[in-house]
Amino acid sequence: MKTEKNLRAADLLARRFYQAGCRYAFGMPGGEVLTVVDALEKAGVQFILCKHENSAGFMAEGAHHMTGAPGILVATVGPGAVNGVNVVANAYQDRVPLIVLTGCVDATETLSYTHQVLDQQAVFRPITKASFMLTAEGADTIADKAIVVATDGRDGPVHIDVPISVADVQPGPVHMRRRAKTSRVVPAEAELALARSWLGSSKKPLMIAGLDALKDDASASIKRFCERQNVPVITTYKAKGILPEDHPLCLGGAGLSPRNDDILLPFVRQADLIICAGYDPIEMRVGWRDVWDADKVNVIEIATEPNIHYMHQSTLQFVSHVGLTLDAISHGISGGERWSVGDVQSKLAAAFKEPDEWGPGTVIDICREVLPRDTIATVDAGAHRILLSQKWKCFAPKELLQSSALCTMGCAVPLAMGASLIAPERTVISFSGDAGMLMVAGELSTAAELGLKTIFVVFVDASLALIDIKQRSRKMKNAGVDFAKHDFAKLADTFGGAGHTVTSVAELKTALSEAHDVDTFTVIAAVIDRGAYDGRI
Repeated sequence: MKTEKNLRAADLLARRFYQAGCRYAFGMPGGEVLTVVDALEKAGVQFILCKHENSAGFMAEGAHHMTGAPGILVATVGPGAVNGVNVVANAYQDRVPLIVLTGCVDATETLSYTHQVLDQQAVFRPITKASFMLTAEGADTIADKAIVVATDGRDGPVHIDVPISVADVQPGPVHMRRRAKTSRVVPAEAELALARSWLGSSKKPLMIAGLDALKDDASASIKRFCERQNVPVITTYKAKGILPEDHPLCLGGAGLSPRNDDILLPFVRQADLIICAGYDPIEMRVGWRDVWDADKVNVIEIATEPNIHYMHQSTLQFVSHVGLTLDAISHGISGGERWSVGDVQSKLAAAFKEPDEWGPGTVIDICREVLPRDTIATVDAGAHRILLSQKWKCFAPKELLQSSALCTMGCAVPLAMGASLIAPERTVISFSGDAGMLMVAGELSTAAELGLKTIFVVFVDASLALIDIKQRSRKMKNAGVDFAKHDFAKLADTFGGAGHTVTSVAELKTALSEAHDVDTFTVIAAVIDRGAYDGRI
C-alpha cells in the first residue's frame, strides 16, 4: 500500500501514531517542531501545551496507562530536548512506551553553524530502546519501527530526531511497511510437565507478580490460577491491584518498605515453590536480591525477556506470555492443602495501623475510605510514597501510578493530570510531598486550562522527609533538607483552582467532599509534623 503524494514527512509520522491509538501529545513547542505539532493536530492527535518537558512526559505516561497506546512527548531543539532527559530515563526504567519527538538542526546546517547544535541521539541512546534520525522517504517506516520497538518485549521509550527541513518535505507516494503482530508464546510441553509436578507436590507455594504481568494483561489468569491452586500473591508496587487487594490470597505490594520487608521476606524464605509471574525486579530494593536459593527451592520464572539482571535466579525459566503460561501450568492440577496467609496479613495490617489521630498515614486512610473504590491515585517519590504504597488498596491494575524504578520526584502531579484527561469520569487523586509539588507547581495552570477536576494532596512538613530520616540515622548534621513552609491552598487559588489547608480528619473530609462538587482542580495542603514518618515506613 502506498501513501498519498502530498503528505509531509511529519504527516507520515503523525498518521502512524494515530493508527496506534495515540490521541494526545504533550510538550512545549519551539519553531523547530511547529511542523510536527501541525501534523499531529491534522492527524487527530491533540497537542497539549505543558509548562515543562519533564512534566509533559509524565502526563503522556498517565494518558498511556489509561489507553494502552504509547505516550508522545514533543520537545524542541537543545534545551527542550535535554529538559526531557529525566522523564525519558524514567520511561526506560519503568517500562513505559513513550515516543520522544525532538526537533534538531539540519545536518548540512551544522557544518557551518553551531548555535543549539547538540548530538541529541547521543544524549538519548543510552536511555531509550532506539533512536532514529528522520528521513523524508523513510518517515512512515521509522514511525512504524518506533511503535513496534516501544511496545515489543518490555515497553520503553523510542526517540526520533526530526531535522527542521525534513519535517516539511513531501517525499511523494511511499510504500507503507507494517510489521505483523507477534504471536503469543506458550512453553514446550516437557517444561510444563515439570512445572506441574512441582506445583502438584507443593505445600507452600508463593507467587510474586510484576510489570511483565501488567504488560501481558494477565490479571484474570493470575486470579484464576491463585484461586484454583490456593497460592498467595505478592506484587511489586506498579503491579498492585493485579489481584484485588481485598482478596484473601493477596499480600499486597512490596519492595521498598523496611517495615514491610521485615514481615514478607521471612515468609518468602519459607516457600517451597516460588512462581515469578512477570516479576521484573527493577522496582525492588537491595533487600530483595537473592532472597531465595534456586539450588534449594523450586523457582518458576515467567517473563517477557530472559533474566540477565541476576537480582535473583530461577530453576525453570519461561520466556513466554505470563497469563497463557499460568493457565497451561495449572491445567489438570487442583490445589490441595496449602499454607495459610492469615497470620501474615494480620501482621501487615498491624504494622501499618495508624496510632495517631493525625499524620500522613491518617490522611491516606481517610482518602481511601472516602473516595470511590475505582479511584486512580498517583504518588511522588519520598517517605509518603513508601507509606502510601503499603496502605493504599488497589482493586484493579493501574489504579496506583508512580515512578517505582527510577523513583523520580515531581511525577505525581503530571501523572494524575494525564489520567484525568483521558478518564474525566473517574476520581483521580495525586499525593505529593511539598518539595515535589514545588518542582511542578506551574502545571497547576495547565490543569486549569484543561478543565481537570484532579485532586492534589500535598503533605506539608517543609522537609525532604526521607532524606532527613537517612541523614539522622547516620548521625549527621542537619543540612540541605529543610525549606520554608508555603501556602499551597493560596497557590491553587492563584491558578484558578480550589485550595484547602487541613490539619484534622474533619477538615480533610470536608475538603474531599467539596472537591467532588467544584468544576476545577483542588489542592489539599495536609499540614503534618516534621518527623511524622519516623518509625512508620
